[in-house]
Amino acid sequence: MKNQSISNHIDWISVLIYITLVVLGWLNIYSSSLPIEESSLFDFSQIYGKQMLFIFLSIPLIIVILAVDGKFYEKYAVIIFGVGLLLLAGLYVFGKEIKGQVNWYQFGPVSFQPAEFAKAATALALSKYLSDVQVNLAQTNRQIQALGIIFLPVLLIVPHDPGSALIYAAFFLVLYREGLPAWYLWTGLVGIIVFVLSLVLESWVVILIAAIITVLLYYRSRIADRNYVLSGMILVGIAVLTLSVSYVFDNVFEQHHRDRFNILLGKQVDMKGIGYNINQSKIAIGSGGWFGKGYLEGTQTKGGFVPEQHTDYIFTTVGEEWGFTGCCVVIALFVGLFLRIIYLAERQKTKFSRVYGYCVASILFLHFFVNIAMVVGVFPTIGVPLPFFSYGGSGLWGFTILLFIFLKMDANKVNEW
Repeated sequence: MKNQSISNHIDWISVLIYITLVVLGWLNIYSSSLPIEESSLFDFSQIYGKQMLFIFLSIPLIIVILAVDGKFYEKYAVIIFGVGLLLLAGLYVFGKEIKGQVNWYQFGPVSFQPAEFAKAATALALSKYLSDVQVNLAQTNRQIQALGIIFLPVLLIVPHDPGSALIYAAFFLVLYREGLPAWYLWTGLVGIIVFVLSLVLESWVVILIAAIITVLLYYRSRIADRNYVLSGMILVGIAVLTLSVSYVFDNVFEQHHRDRFNILLGKQVDMKGIGYNINQSKIAIGSGGWFGKGYLEGTQTKGGFVPEQHTDYIFTTVGEEWGFTGCCVVIALFVGLFLRIIYLAERQKTKFSRVYGYCVASILFLHFFVNIAMVVGVFPTIGVPLPFFSYGGSGLWGFTILLFIFLKMDANKVNEW
């Protein structure tokens, strides 16, 4: 294939959505971090000034990504993954503690969060593995190897940042697309439901509900598909999980994790303590009404009532100042980007590019879904940023690298029409 001009083949629809989201993100960061005293738009000591600098530095980063031969990312995927793992492991020795978490390397005034870049590295490694012609996810050993690629970074991230580790669940959607048996997803979904129900109901009630559903599913299935041994094993597994939830919740979870779940489930009311963030977030979003209070006019935003509003809770600024209409526009932009990436992934000429495209869409989607769910109070606060919106250089560059590597692959594909 001839190395034709990237500008002629890059998907400008995706680039335009990316630019729109980044600009809208900066506008909301500016609103949520604007100091009371008058300050220059280019004051790089302010949060909005730093984010502007991060955005400007994204431009040469994008140029470098697009300038590199697209085959480079496939050829060196394993090496890139290895470097990502080393950077994560290095946090245990050289990491800087910020806000109680050791997630960063500190180089003078500059900090660097390797977990944000490890997602792209893992996506490349998983794509490389799944693109092997001999890999068939119907085989158990292949499933174990693919899951191993995902869980290696997760094991390194969990002790420092459980929220970032949760995002790696996005790769299960990719594996499912590539042939992973559906029971993996069903098992995870059932496990989550059982866990939550066990925190709300008595253990025997959860087990009784599970037994009734298991029996109904058994007798509603075709006679040829009935397997009482498997049904029994599933019920036993649910019972064991149910009985272990209380121990895990009380002895494995830290107190702030328990508090967040209790607030979410209505078992604890602490509007001045652990529940303050979610309560203020709901107030800010709800006060925006249909069309919002107007840009820079949000009283909750100006008063600084929502903690971390420029990072994890940036969407509350959208809700208060732009209202329901503004929220719908932002959500539509994200959904449009996800659908566009999936469309591009399906038209790729190589399996590596297709799998990587699905990795990009899945990671961005899970970030988006978890962050919005957290902000509106249907998910516990776990510190997951909103892509291209939340403040932070590592986050912005990590998502930019993730997206533009795929756009480079798409631009380099062979077009026969």
